[in-house]
Amino acid sequence: MDRTQILLVGLPIFLFCSDILNLFAPPPPPKPTHHPSVHPKPHPQSQIRQPLDFPAQKQNGIGPIGVGNTVSIDFCTSCSYKGNAVAVKNMLESEFPGINVALANYPPPLPKRILSKVVPVVQTGVIVAIVAGDQIFPRLGMTPPPWYFSLRANKFRSIASTWLLTNFLQSFLQSSGAFEVYCNGELVFSKLKENRFPGEIELRELVGRRLANTRFVSGIEGGVGL
Repeated sequence: MDRTQILLVGLPIFLFCSDILNLFAPPPPPKPTHHPSVHPKPHPQSQIRQPLDFPAQKQNGIGPIGVGNTVSIDFCTSCSYKGNAVAVKNMLESEFPGINVALANYPPPLPKRILSKVVPVVQTGVIVAIVAGDQIFPRLGMTPPPWYFSLRANKFRSIASTWLLTNFLQSFLQSSGAFEVYCNGELVFSKLKENRFPGEIELRELVGRRLANTRFVSGIEGGVGL
């Protein structure tokens, strides 16, 4: 094979090996979160932002409403929803001091995940067959299939089309389109059901109402225990 064929064969193989290594590589350690200090130093020129006074935010003498509560946001990382999730996390931590907001990936169903791992293999096989099919098929004792001659007629267009199509298919299979918000393990908003993102005021009220109900039930149980 000439240099062009070697390059066209080597590049897909290198990318496929990189995908395999990334698949089995351990996940990166989580970045440390920086929480604002309890007693921030006043700045003469800064304006302190006052949160809106929602009924759910009122304290009843047993600490901030967010303490001891957890909100989980499971979203589709391959859909570029991370920015929305971080914005919601910051909003909830600001409105409900002491709350723990956890972000996690919402994976697609198992069949889609399996197919997304098969696509790179098919992609590499088709590109290698287009570039070096003249040497591969005779060595395997096979007669080149009819589709090979159609793809071979225009190598560059066939390789580019295969590359773009399989990348699009893999991206589709890896996406779930989810943005699910849970408060203390209970679903409060689901993008999969609503087919939309939650509004800031809407989500604030949903979480605040859930937290208020949790504190009310905890207060009743505590009174009964006494």
